[in-house]
Amino acid sequence: QVQLVESGGGLVQAGDSLRLSCAASGRTASSYAMGWFRQVPGKERESVAVISWTRTRTSYADSVKGRFTISRDGGKNTVYLQMNSLKPEDPAVYYCAARYTVLSGDLPLTGYNYWGRGTQVTVSS
Repeated sequence: QVQLVESGGGLVQAGDSLRLSCAASGRTASSYAMGWFRQVPGKERESVAVISWTRTRTSYADSVKGRFTISRDGGKNTVYLQMNSLKPEDPAVYYCAARYTVLSGDLPLTGYNYWGRGTQVTVSS
């Protein structure tokens, strides 16, 4: 199993930047993809960005392309989400997620089954 702990959420103004971090622990020797998802009350959780174990493949939601960047450190157990030009529609609880993959270069878009507790991002206009 993988345990995930997010940090970095907070209150910012529209147009500002914020960086989220997620540290993984546990059975991290096997390859696993990681990602960021977000959820607002009354809506389904949606994918924001995901990154492969090899760090060579990423995928973003259309709503954040060009503004958000997902990255993973060299040790591969910490994933970041750099959020620039935050908009009033970005506030949500942001969750870090992980999923083991068969091939190290796999980049699943769904089926993430390990989750952090989430961190709140609030944007004031």
